[in-house]
Amino acid sequence: MRVDARGLTFEVRTGGPADGVPVLLLHGFPQHAGEWDDVVPALHAAGLRTYALDQRGYSPGARPAAVEAYRIPELVADAAGVLDALGVASAHVVGHDWGSIVAWGLAAAHPERVCTLTAVSVPHPAAMGHALATDPGQKARSSYIALFRKPGKAEKVLLALNAAALRKLLGGVGDAARVARYADPMREPGALTAALNWYRALSGGDMKAVGPVGVPTTFVWSEKDVAIGRTAAEACAAHVTGEYRFVALPGVTHWIPDEAPAPLAEAILARVGG
Repeated sequence: MRVDARGLTFEVRTGGPADGVPVLLLHGFPQHAGEWDDVVPALHAAGLRTYALDQRGYSPGARPAAVEAYRIPELVADAAGVLDALGVASAHVVGHDWGSIVAWGLAAAHPERVCTLTAVSVPHPAAMGHALATDPGQKARSSYIALFRKPGKAEKVLLALNAAALRKLLGGVGDAARVARYADPMREPGALTAALNWYRALSGGDMKAVGPVGVPTTFVWSEKDVAIGRTAAEACAAHVTGEYRFVALPGVTHWIPDEAPAPLAEAILARVGG
């Protein structure tokens, strides 16, 4: 379905009982709401109503040109605006990768809108800041961001040779068909630039502005994540004042919703039910 919010039009995939408890699902880079397809059947079976949002830059009708339009406060306001448009006062919120950053921001700034939080792969922004300041390994893991922030060059590198580098980045999601379902939309005019603008608009000030989270929270991390190391993952607990659980998945890479949908669904349901 299409949802109009904040002067933009967002694509939202809905499912589950019409009267079910709402769950807002926020995807990461360079994916889309389809990354939740293998997770939501278990949520629907438990009676939950899911709303998987193609976020700003990923929905063709929500693709502003200005880099500043992709700052964290704008992304958080989108999530709240979509909930408003859906008539949902509060929801259980689940975010992966960049979607996790949006989810942390929403829970910190608007706790009345977030019943529970399940953050996947990316910890609280302050935990990331701590790791980047203290752990050389995390600095190395995050070094790819320097390329992503370079207009034109990043697009050229990622899309060259039939988007070979982008497909390699997505290698952990599964077979070639699954890689293509994420890589192909990024080859549409303007799509990759809009997705990369999330990185280009990123600032230390916006990261620091995300305060402690008081809602019941689960952070799901995977031990083979090449982007997020254990220092950042374990630092997350210090920035949650509500009831907190840390779930570490062994043998799983960064692409948790695709690679380990059953354990992820179990963690979400344990948090929602808890």
